[in-house]
Amino acid sequence: MLKSVLNKPPPAISYDKVESVGPLTIILLESGLELVPPEIRREPSVVKNARRRGKDPSRILLDISIHYHAARRLRDWVKRGRPDIVHTTLLQVLDGPAGRSGLVNVFVHTYQGLIVSFKAGVRIPRNYNRFVGLMEQLLSEGRVPPGKGEPLIKVEDYGLEDFARRNGLKGVVLLWERGEPKGLSTIVTEALENNYAIGIGGFQHSDFDEKTLQIATVKYSVYKESLPTWIVASRLITAFEVKLGLLSP
Repeated sequence: MLKSVLNKPPPAISYDKVESVGPLTIILLESGLELVPPEIRREPSVVKNARRRGKDPSRILLDISIHYHAARRLRDWVKRGRPDIVHTTLLQVLDGPAGRSGLVNVFVHTYQGLIVSFKAGVRIPRNYNRFVGLMEQLLSEGRVPPGKGEPLIKVEDYGLEDFARRNGLKGVVLLWERGEPKGLSTIVTEALENNYAIGIGGFQHSDFDEKTLQIATVKYSVYKESLPTWIVASRLITAFEVKLGLLSP
């Protein structure tokens, strides 16, 4: 499993623009990534799934496609149990030229309020089942790989309100369909020039929690309707890579 996330040396880049542009920071907000919560661990669909995989119900990811009937008992259930959204989006962000070169800092803020961070240049498994196993290990152990030494991926519980300060940022640009219309290239430039992170919703339905809206420095919309997380992330990374000169405009 760990072979897919071992840090690899970034490829050599000769573009002059890279030297003058700092890394882009992206955070997926309120993401549907969590272990099965205690209140539904005894539900038949959860127990059956855990037994089939040879795991304890407390150490498997909540997945609404598998645990649908049990998940419906949870608060905000339409926002939860979607690790596939996180997986697809991370592949868009980390597997392109900027991500492979360590030019993107990525964080995942979970519905439960945890903050997952990735070491620059980390590659995640492209296979979804292997990704699930990796995230289960991460959320159970707190880091990947477990044990001592510098982790490639780690999870911390310090709250979204402290995210910018703890990571040396000056604010967060929130991408929200009700925000001020703004082009992606302009958003990327503003984020880089002001040392802002760019926040994208990591859930399928519903809206941001009020606490999430309150931490936003500015709120921008890139389209008149809600778009899938991975689509927004893909367009965002493309705009960044064009700015760096890694891709042709």
